[in-house]
Amino acid sequence: MNKTIDKVTTKRMALYTGRTHPELAEEVAKHLEVQLGEANIVEFSNGELRPRFGESVRGGDVFVMQTHCAANGRSVNDSIMEQLIMIDAAYRASAKRVTAVCPFYGYARQDRKAEGREPITARLLADMFKAAGSKRMVSIDLHSGQIQGFFEGPVDHLTAVPVLEDYVRKNVKNGLVIVSPDAGRVKVAERFAQHLTDMNADVAFINKRRPKNTTNVAVAKEVIGEVEGRLCILTDDMIDTGGTIVSAAELLMARGAKEVWAMATHGVLSGPAIERLENSPITRVVLTNSLPLPAEKRIAKIEVLSVAKILADALSAVFDETSVSDLFGGENQA
Repeated sequence: MNKTIDKVTTKRMALYTGRTHPELAEEVAKHLEVQLGEANIVEFSNGELRPRFGESVRGGDVFVMQTHCAANGRSVNDSIMEQLIMIDAAYRASAKRVTAVCPFYGYARQDRKAEGREPITARLLADMFKAAGSKRMVSIDLHSGQIQGFFEGPVDHLTAVPVLEDYVRKNVKNGLVIVSPDAGRVKVAERFAQHLTDMNADVAFINKRRPKNTTNVAVAKEVIGEVEGRLCILTDDMIDTGGTIVSAAELLMARGAKEVWAMATHGVLSGPAIERLENSPITRVVLTNSLPLPAEKRIAKIEVLSVAKILADALSAVFDETSVSDLFGGENQA
């Protein structure tokens, strides 16, 4: 006699974090009303890592969160390797699905070959996540949308625009201009301005040039759009050394702007960034907490907004198998 057994299985979410930005993961866990799992990462004297989850993840929907940056004495490469090892541990512990949650995706600017003999490291990183056992990736404001195509599995590309837009509505009245620091971000600036049409928001962009064979160097050449006498809000996916955003702000002030703010999702703030921002004509720098902001970089101009709710809502949608795009009205994929 053949017997069939019917069982109703229960789904279980497990959220773990690496060591570069545990504060964000704790905030996400609080929004999700789940307990952040114990990764129990051991670092051996030679620098090798060994995580061992404190509870069984067999059959669970496991989310491993790590933002890719240098923090707590570790490099950006250390943070990436730590996440890969944690994903491998979850995969080998028979997790049903492992999702890599990368609020800031490392090497995103190396998404193409601009010159000969260069790597496409953003693709290499995607391959490494796949090899480790990740079936899905979640990130916020990738440097370019094409990075989604580097993954064979689903990519949930979130955006911090709703958080930034809410800040503008609470702190600005009317007569503002959303300024893209280069031609490549014009579409994002236009979408931002469209959400603020009731505030008479216009769009402008900076024509900039990068000298050949240089890195972290950009020269703002001209402003395309009407900025005279208005509040100009420069918006970008990240502020790294601050050269692009400060050069653009100086040009805007030279063209008669009343005031200049800078808004970005990711505050990388490497090298001379803090000194440049402090000495620039920018009056406010609004960032999100996708990356940790060390105490030595917390100058008066910088305000930090939380993206924990956006991440939590997205992870909840992934877990419940509902639409992530609906959280953003379908405007999160570009």
